[in-house]
Amino acid sequence: MHFSHLAIAGLVEITPRRIADGRGWFAEVFRADLLAEHIGAQIFVQENAAFSAATGTVRGLHFQTPPHAQGKLVSCLAGAILDVAVDLRHGSPGFGQWLTVTLDAAKGNQLWVPPGFAHGYCTLAPDTTVAYKVTAPYSPAHDKGLAWDDPALAIAWPALADPHTLSARDRDQPRLADLPAYFGKEGGPPCA
Repeated sequence: MHFSHLAIAGLVEITPRRIADGRGWFAEVFRADLLAEHIGAQIFVQENAAFSAATGTVRGLHFQTPPHAQGKLVSCLAGAILDVAVDLRHGSPGFGQWLTVTLDAAKGNQLWVPPGFAHGYCTLAPDTTVAYKVTAPYSPAHDKGLAWDDPALAIAWPALADPHTLSARDRDQPRLADLPAYFGKEGGPPCA
């Protein structure tokens, strides 16, 4: 596995090594010991999957607040996505910055999104399936969002991003300037 630490501290792209033969390929896609070396020990408690039929489907930007903040290990199992992470950690040098990574089933790469980030994506191919392991179970009371099109963020979504595909919830998320300080510098609760 190859680990690439990205420009915003905490975000890591992981590319499994594939061993190919005439039948196809084999890859280790998860190893807790290697992951712990690069992002710290994590305990994943839930795995989610989402299927999007149409190209240009936008999902997000979502996050959970402490004490149920989630780290996410995101994979694209079919198709491709432009994956987006926005740093919400107050006091972090990356606060308010965003980063994108193309996750592609053909490549098999993954993105580690630690607690303290909003996460979302846009499908780049039809019939796309995304799966992600999380470090905290879903908690409706701690489930929050950020406007995908906040002009202050100016996220470079692909031209094919279709706002008509947004869920009713995602059409009405607050802008970054309107979010409380949910996270401190390290992704946990802010210091009092």
